[in-house]
Amino acid sequence: MDGLIIEPMRQDFLLWRCLHGGSLSAANIDDPAPHPEIDWPSIRARNLPLLRKLVRTYGACAIVARDGTEVVAMLRFYPKALCSFGVGGAAFCLQQPHPAGPADDLVGRDFPSLQELAEKTLFVHCLLIVSPTDEPARYRRKGLATRLARELVLWARKEGWQAIEANAYEEIPLLYDIAGVAGKRFWEKLGFSVVATDTEPGMSGEILETVRREAIAAGIPAEKAATRYRMRLELTAR
Repeated sequence: MDGLIIEPMRQDFLLWRCLHGGSLSAANIDDPAPHPEIDWPSIRARNLPLLRKLVRTYGACAIVARDGTEVVAMLRFYPKALCSFGVGGAAFCLQQPHPAGPADDLVGRDFPSLQELAEKTLFVHCLLIVSPTDEPARYRRKGLATRLARELVLWARKEGWQAIEANAYEEIPLLYDIAGVAGKRFWEKLGFSVVATDTEPGMSGEILETVRREAIAAGIPAEKAATRYRMRLELTAR
């Protein structure tokens, strides 16, 4: 993994869509061929001003890994308070319309500065690493996710944030692939602790059955397939 650049997302290249379709660069980000059912012009028109405002207000809202000009991995995060009044429940998917994604008028609202926030906590929305069809193992399972998370911790502590939170589940690959959420053990290895546990409200039907089958195959009790853990790392205690 030598040669990759891990850094906060830059103003000159804003990731207004995600990496589910592969790596992104200035050459292909505005040609979103994957998922033709998505209204890409509307998504782009909503996301770009929102990302610009987030970066301008808070300094960053993503950590990215670049292989040359290609972004091959990313960790998106937002102020926890902003997620709650943006769409509720920290749902902030940039490729979906409201309410799964940000409200169209969110960019027009007042964004409190870090100093004005009563709770100086960041919330990790997603963590994705591409898997090229010609070499699926090029970036995955080589510690890249850990490098992204550690860079976030260093950046957040330096900027004055007091804590980082993330949702996590059991180590079920399907949940990572479709939602970009890391497993509970991943966050625990980075020093995060479980502060709350509940059941994922959006997991039902065929998806739940598929996740249960994957859980059993991985040696995880089926009843834990929909368990959601809220992980938290205190930044001021170290």
